[in-house]
Amino acid sequence: MGFDRQLLETALKAGLRYTSLPFSLHIFESVSSTNQILWDLLKQGTDANPLVIATQQTAGRGQWGRQWISHTGGLYLSMGIFPKLEAMDSYQLTLASAWGIAAQLRQCGVSVGIKWPNDLVLHGRKLGGILTETKVHNGQIIQAVIGVGINWANPVPDTGINLETWQASQPTKLISCLEMLTSTVLLGIQSGIECLCQEGVSVLLSRYLDLLTNMGDKVYINNLLGTVVGITSQGNLRVSLETHDTNDIKIPELYVEPGTISLGYRESSVSY
Repeated sequence: MGFDRQLLETALKAGLRYTSLPFSLHIFESVSSTNQILWDLLKQGTDANPLVIATQQTAGRGQWGRQWISHTGGLYLSMGIFPKLEAMDSYQLTLASAWGIAAQLRQCGVSVGIKWPNDLVLHGRKLGGILTETKVHNGQIIQAVIGVGINWANPVPDTGINLETWQASQPTKLISCLEMLTSTVLLGIQSGIECLCQEGVSVLLSRYLDLLTNMGDKVYINNLLGTVVGITSQGNLRVSLETHDTNDIKIPELYVEPGTISLGYRESSVSY
């Protein structure tokens, strides 16, 4: 399985509404990591806006140093951006990308939701994920790479789902080819970043929460029971505790950093 470059360029120009592409395409059958290849290209400085795409990664990276299993047949891509954000707000790029991709897939008829903080889910199973990496100078992000992995036709674990298998059970094939999926994902990243930069993080968070499958989930934090009620602008999970102290005063919300707890997978509660 590979990319039809001409078909991909046509789909990108149509989806992104460009007469010519604003980035240089680097398409591979297999790479170590699309994020790493993109960082290398940016360091070389030969391309102003490289975009790296592959259908397999041999050393894919996930969040918090985890390995990202990237079998042949998936979509793995990385793009570079130059956001004007403080380092403490870097997670806004992940929230923006997750919302944008999910929203674009939903416009295509694929009922995608978001599992906090960075997973794309379809009927309660993992369809894809996002890894954002940044370079910081004087407390400001000067460069960022957004890596996305989407299960297309690759084998997945029990908690995962690939788009081709799901579409086989649908009356119509909503995403016709890998090239269309690529265009949809890139349009999603673009629309998410535009929302963040032009409309602000409050608008972005509102839209993100509309697609978040974890709203209302019951979770335990240090043996204290709480309910997921939202997300902060830094990407932390807002948990309202159902616990009172000895004076019967309700303990306020806790803010849980990404990677601190795992919410697991369940059937999505997002309305479709």
